[in-house]
Amino acid sequence: MLKKLFCCFALSVFSMSAFFTGPSFARQDNSLQIKGSDTMVNLVQAWSEAFMTKNQDAFVAVTGGGSGTGLAALINGSCDIAASSREIKKEEIGLAEKKNIHPKEFKVALDGLAVAVHPENPISKLSLGQLADIFTGKIKNWNEVGGKDSKIVILSREVNSGTHVYFKEHVLRKGDPKSKEEFSPEALLMPSSQAIVDEIAQNPSAIGYFGMGYIGKKNKALSVAKDASGEAVYPTVDNVVSNKYPISRPLFVYTNGEPQGKVKAFVDFILSDDGQAIVPQIDFVPIKKK
Repeated sequence: MLKKLFCCFALSVFSMSAFFTGPSFARQDNSLQIKGSDTMVNLVQAWSEAFMTKNQDAFVAVTGGGSGTGLAALINGSCDIAASSREIKKEEIGLAEKKNIHPKEFKVALDGLAVAVHPENPISKLSLGQLADIFTGKIKNWNEVGGKDSKIVILSREVNSGTHVYFKEHVLRKGDPKSKEEFSPEALLMPSSQAIVDEIAQNPSAIGYFGMGYIGKKNKALSVAKDASGEAVYPTVDNVVSNKYPISRPLFVYTNGEPQGKVKAFVDFILSDDGQAIVPQIDFVPIKKK
């Protein structure tokens, strides 16, 4: 899937090169630095490319690293916009305020988190309860859920990832703030969603999760049921919009206070009809429709 991957990759190489050119880049009045969620990086790059096409004198540098990394960069004043697949935490807000940074939140899209296995894995659907038991290590073999006799290899994003946080809170802990469930200590922590995609492609025993924009021929997304007796639903745009798919979430960008100038122009663009029209092209769900 991942439409426009080639142009996004080209922009990524260009953007990342510019990002690391040092203080001289930061002094350019027409430049924007955006950092954060790996889940959102292709979407933000597509927005940036369209924005620069409309604004010939603008330059946007986009890097990933995880939601926590992006928010830390905003707090430290080293980026203009943080992209995050989770809400900012209270402690992050407190740290920001101490540095005279005032994070302002904008919901910019919706995402369904796909749970995926190798295409040869015979399992095609699981319940949220089964997923929780797999990722916490209570279920250790695929034959316990109707699959082959093979030890399950758990793949998870690293702890600075908003995707990691969301999956833990909404799948492992089932939305219960009192729950203390954690990922199995045997889970392999991967640095990016693409790393999970690549590992699943070559490991028939693996299971992992990522934004549904990463679903492709080298992995098989599972249908997910809210409970053992419920209907298993496949992660699609329509199922996220209708709230049928049980693992979906909002995506955000954060600015330092009410955006001004170039930052406001970019945020206004991504929330505009033209900006929101790009969202489904990258396999996410727009918050606005024409």
